[in-house]
Amino acid sequence: MPISIDRAHGEPLRLMVIVGSVRPGRAGLPVSLWVHDRVSEVGGFDIDFVDLAELELPFMNEPNDPKLGQYRYRHTQSWSRRVEEADAFVFVSPEYNHSYSPALKNAIDYLYHEWSRKPVGFVSYGGVAGGTRGVAGLLPVLHGLGLVPTSASVEIPFTRRQIDDGFFTPSDRQSAALDSMLIELKDLDQSLALVRRDAVMMR
Repeated sequence: MPISIDRAHGEPLRLMVIVGSVRPGRAGLPVSLWVHDRVSEVGGFDIDFVDLAELELPFMNEPNDPKLGQYRYRHTQSWSRRVEEADAFVFVSPEYNHSYSPALKNAIDYLYHEWSRKPVGFVSYGGVAGGTRGVAGLLPVLHGLGLVPTSASVEIPFTRRQIDDGFFTPSDRQSAALDSMLIELKDLDQSLALVRRDAVMMR
């Protein structure tokens, strides 16, 4: 299966922002919309906004190992194309019972090569820990898939205190952290694009 290769000079980075919760009334949607709007303001990105509630992936139902890329169902084939076309990712990740969202983990598990050698940043949210324990649970999974996490991340504790009438208002610190993450995603992509290209040449 082909993987995304480096882009032409000046071409925007193709960034996928994933809403990692599917719960009704989730705090993750207004947080994700803030991320989307800030990325648009910064510029230099082509955004694919993925709401897992709208994507409606069933619980993993592919009969073949994702490493083979032999997808039977249209929902997997469509998801594969979207992830393949992305250069980098931002996961807006909740924390459930000191761990990650099952919907987000399910979306990750559907694929394999499509994630490889691409950078990912986290905007996590939750209670006192700001969603960080959910991120900690996902990190071994992402390392196994070849994703490269940014060092910069956004943690939002007690998220609903910053949501009013469906809109999330970030603190200055959270805004600065998101900006740092976006810079790092671009920097990592420059290096990883070469690695992806070399991997294709070696096949």
